[in-house]
Amino acid sequence: MNLESPNITVSKSSQEVFDFLTDFKNFESLMPENISKFELLEDDKFLFALKGMPEITLQKKEVIPPNKIVLGAAGGKIDFSLIGNIKDITASSSEVQLEFTGEFNPMMAMMIKGPIKKFIETLVTSIPNAI
Repeated sequence: MNLESPNITVSKSSQEVFDFLTDFKNFESLMPENISKFELLEDDKFLFALKGMPEITLQKKEVIPPNKIVLGAAGGKIDFSLIGNIKDITASSSEVQLEFTGEFNPMMAMMIKGPIKKFIETLVTSIPNAI
């Protein structure tokens, strides 16, 4: 399953956006209002939970400064990635898109597609105000 957020424009350079997204404590400010838990576990790993959902731990898997950061599930039974793609528009603005990829059985994919799409859209649209 592959889901993509809309592309959003941020009035910051791609390096500034990259630096913001690679500092995991900043993810707390991007989370939806229904977050019930956020905990920084290590510099490259954090845990969060939304009300009514299980806890999810994300870990930094790959970084390509200043254009890409890949977060992946750390443990658990479900393997997925959250990819942040950052492109320069000008020296002081950039475009950001989040992409969610994972292998799920058809029943699971049907159940989580809507909530995951809403989640990544909330994350990406929060970036301009959070930076």
